[in-house]
Amino acid sequence: MTSTDQLSSTPPGFLARLNPVTPFLASILFTTPLLTTIDWGSALIGIGFTVLLILAARVSIMSVLRRTWPILFAAPFAGLSILLYGEPGGTIYWQWWIARISDQSIDLALGMSLRVLAIGVPTLVMVAGIEATRLADSLALVLKLPARFVLGALAGFRLFAVFVEDWTSLTQARRARGLGDDGKLRGFFTMAFALLVLALRRGGHLATAMEARAFGGGPRSWARSSRLGAIDWTFMAVALGAGIACIVMAMLMGTYHLVGSGFDQAI
Repeated sequence: MTSTDQLSSTPPGFLARLNPVTPFLASILFTTPLLTTIDWGSALIGIGFTVLLILAARVSIMSVLRRTWPILFAAPFAGLSILLYGEPGGTIYWQWWIARISDQSIDLALGMSLRVLAIGVPTLVMVAGIEATRLADSLALVLKLPARFVLGALAGFRLFAVFVEDWTSLTQARRARGLGDDGKLRGFFTMAFALLVLALRRGGHLATAMEARAFGGGPRSWARSSRLGAIDWTFMAVALGAGIACIVMAMLMGTYHLVGSGFDQAI
């Protein structure tokens, strides 16, 4: 297995049976209803559906943490500023200068943090592990995207892992010349510039090679077929139903606040 192939392992559980574009479309269908509100109720229910997805797909906890740790780290900070500096309302529990913690700021901060998790985590769980070549076939044959764009994106993705190898080679070359320990910050920018030059050269060579092989020169044929099956349509319908269920249950709980209705203006 090459280093580029290691970037896209097989998706877990039943997700491996889905068309590669299905998780992307399902993510849009699930998260779009959640974007209509800022409340903790719908977001908490969305997280509950995410837990069910993880269990159904048989994804390990460590795998979920490895894929979603940036979102898990950023979610509390997304609500912290709203908690301290959002428009106060109701009982004020703490105040210092312009920072205030009140009932309304707590409600908004909790809703924002949970919504980041409810939108980001299921998206990363569903799209992780999709093989690049299968995804390119689906983008061209299912979504009908231009072949030039699809093939260019595929080539760029395949070369992404090469950047890591280039960075390692540049580091070893600098150390061999006695430059590895001379100014960490300066060395970083020097290596970043060298990597940029190397990437531009490789991109130019790749573009020339693709043009010589008539990429983008006209209609193309595809070696593999890609189509949406019953399991794909069912999965997208379930995703849309789950998103709508979050909104309906939030309305029944009395926590739903439509974006633009005035409550979100307190942010």
